[in-house]
Amino acid sequence: MCTSYPKIISIMILAKNGDVVIRELEVSDIPKLALYANNEKVSCNLRDAFPSPYTTDDAVRFVEMAAAKDPKTIFAIQYKGDYVGNISLTPGSDVYRKSAEIGYFIGEPFWNKGIVTKAVQLITRYGFENMDIVRIHTGIFEYNKASQRVLEKCGFRKEGIFKKSVCKKGEMYNEIRYALIRERNI
Repeated sequence: MCTSYPKIISIMILAKNGDVVIRELEVSDIPKLALYANNEKVSCNLRDAFPSPYTTDDAVRFVEMAAAKDPKTIFAIQYKGDYVGNISLTPGSDVYRKSAEIGYFIGEPFWNKGIVTKAVQLITRYGFENMDIVRIHTGIFEYNKASQRVLEKCGFRKEGIFKKSVCKKGEMYNEIRYALIRERNI
């Protein structure tokens, strides 16, 4: 007698801190990804490669691209069991191979709840413990004060200001560069 069982798909949970979880993206995240990403208040803080407007087709392509990466570098942020945004650690190459760039966004309904601070702490710890890196860095547009505060709360230090290095919607802005260096005993 042969019994057929439904295929079990396990989703890797990277890290958890209270109600905040970093996990692999799932197909079921696509509707909320499209909803939260299709927001000018979100896209204005991200690079132009991030589509705006953001459609369900964009979300499908993004989740497929994230799933194809090996190793995984793009993850979902989950809050109280629900998808609320994305976070990534992109390893550098060549002479930058010991560094990774952090990137993230969260849906506007979840702003100012401490979620991104916890997510950054989780992905930073994961990166230093599981990737062969000693430095995590990013660039923040000068007008994105909330993201600057998140990084500073997480121990990132301002390394410099790249004057008029970002062209967003036809305007030139400064980019604030932040980095965190791995401590020996993390």
